[in-house]
Amino acid sequence: MHISLSGKTALVTGSTQGIGYAIAKGLAQAGAKVFVNGRDEEKTSDAAEQLSQSVDGAGVLLPVAADVGTAEGCKDLVEKTGSVDILVNNVGIFGPEDFFEVEDATWETFLEVNVMSGVRLSRAYLPAMKDKGWGRVVFLSSESAVNIPGEMVHYGVTKAANLATSRGLAKVMAGTGVTVNSVLPGPTLTEGVRTMLADEIDENTSFEEAAAEMARRDRPSTIIRRAATPEEVANMVVYVASEQASATTGAALRVEGGIVESII
Repeated sequence: MHISLSGKTALVTGSTQGIGYAIAKGLAQAGAKVFVNGRDEEKTSDAAEQLSQSVDGAGVLLPVAADVGTAEGCKDLVEKTGSVDILVNNVGIFGPEDFFEVEDATWETFLEVNVMSGVRLSRAYLPAMKDKGWGRVVFLSSESAVNIPGEMVHYGVTKAANLATSRGLAKVMAGTGVTVNSVLPGPTLTEGVRTMLADEIDENTSFEEAAAEMARRDRPSTIIRRAATPEEVANMVVYVASEQASATTGAALRVEGGIVESII
């Protein structure tokens, strides 16, 4: 299968590092022109420059700094980009915290960043996709949407909301040529996970080894027995953004190494 996204324009939120960066790179390698997004202008520009240098024939990779965790930031991003063919709602925050210690302000921040960013951007970009008769919207959810973690209830709730939003929007876009799907990663070798595991990494234990141990300890149902790479998650996103995935919509596509104990 040869995936070509030549002539398509994509926006990946939170794409300066981790899964978001890997998705932006994968889309660029497939020929799309990619808007790289982050909150910090310098970091966003650096990520776009890095992509330009690492992807042959990538064309112009445009950095767009905007905080999509706010209504104003989403509006600013839309004004700077205009319409896009592919929207990847990747931006997200996470972190373990005792349910009884999570204050309203933290819940509100998680909801704004993890849920409302995708709601606002989908509302802004979907009408033009519908008019064009082609478009792709992908929400980065998580296996935590299905296996709500006791140590991150607030996070799990927002990831479950991603599933509900994408399924509902797929129905809203029925018959238009626009698909809306969710991708569910599990433990992944990102900078955020590296920070969580900082105390477990030393001269005798690599990041990959520590992440594999975390996956086996905290998600004992894992079948691959390790953390995924950002590129493995990105591969699924690139596929579902392609023409080849035109019959896939309203789906929750798992890249979580078999953690979820369900055969469908």
